[in-house]
Amino acid sequence: MLDKLEAIRERYDNVNHELMQPDVMSDMKRFKSLNKEYKELGKIVTEYRAYQQVLSNIEGARQVISTEKDEDFREMAKAELDELQPEAERLEGVIKDLLIPKDPNDSKDVIMEIRAGAGGDEASLFAGDLQRMYLRFAEKQGWKMELVDAMEGTAGGYKEIVLAVKGEDVYGKLKFESGVHRVQRVPATETQGRIHTSVASIVVMPEAEEFDIELDMNDIRKDLFMSSGPGGQSVNTTYSAVRLTHIPTGIVAQCQDQKSQLKNFDKALQVLRSRIFEIELAKKNEAEGAIRKGMIGSGDRSDKIRTYNYPQGRVTDHRIGYTVYNLPSVMDGNIDDFVEQLRLAESAERLKVGAE
Repeated sequence: MLDKLEAIRERYDNVNHELMQPDVMSDMKRFKSLNKEYKELGKIVTEYRAYQQVLSNIEGARQVISTEKDEDFREMAKAELDELQPEAERLEGVIKDLLIPKDPNDSKDVIMEIRAGAGGDEASLFAGDLQRMYLRFAEKQGWKMELVDAMEGTAGGYKEIVLAVKGEDVYGKLKFESGVHRVQRVPATETQGRIHTSVASIVVMPEAEEFDIELDMNDIRKDLFMSSGPGGQSVNTTYSAVRLTHIPTGIVAQCQDQKSQLKNFDKALQVLRSRIFEIELAKKNEAEGAIRKGMIGSGDRSDKIRTYNYPQGRVTDHRIGYTVYNLPSVMDGNIDDFVEQLRLAESAERLKVGAE
């Protein structure tokens, strides 16, 4: 492992040197790619340096124990060794986890789409509850969530909402949320106290950058329409809303959140590029065969992945059989347990695949 870590440290230093070269700084595509690699390698190098320091201190303590005649010094060295050895094991575990092959898209920002499914108004209200849950989770992570487009429900919530989430390791933490979320509760409009089941579907796509997928603007039809969402005086007075259609695939993306037509165009293009990128990813995953399909992060959007049962205060993730009984806390954005358990499950799958 140490040889591999030393090779990573050497690559880290080389990338750092490359980033300072004028020809790289003038090539934005190459600069972004190298900068991303530099940040990812940096996480491993930081832990490696801490590990090296602990190993050095362990060697020093052992040296004192074997050569020092003063019993007080020997006891101090033994006490230090008792503290250092568990720390060395902890760092070794952290480094091994960092060395597990990661999804190359984990560090990307995401486009998240939440759509109400079966359940009428209650499904729209649930979609709104999920949006607030992810907003609070994003705030706790220090991420930024931006509205791209929304269609509000007749009784509140959303029939559909599209969001851009930006920050560190966003896709790595949110990719497991893709799928069908089910809620079981008594709707506010229910007079008999009967429990209803409603669903909302979520799609989490890695935000595609220009160098991830190239679009020919000649293949894109641009339509303008009047904004019908929030936007102050410009709503229904100017053609600022933008709808983009990718003619070869028929994929459509639109944005009406901004007053500026140019900003709406940029956001819509961002969504369009990510939707096309997701299709390419799906084709790639399909080509990789059954092993990839069996992994936690495969994200089939038709799968029922989680149930939120209000009468029992229960939330269950069906993919890993993980249940908690703190539904109010989960709906307040505390989904860290689910994220961590799903990441551990994916890491176990990746280790298994690597061993085969």
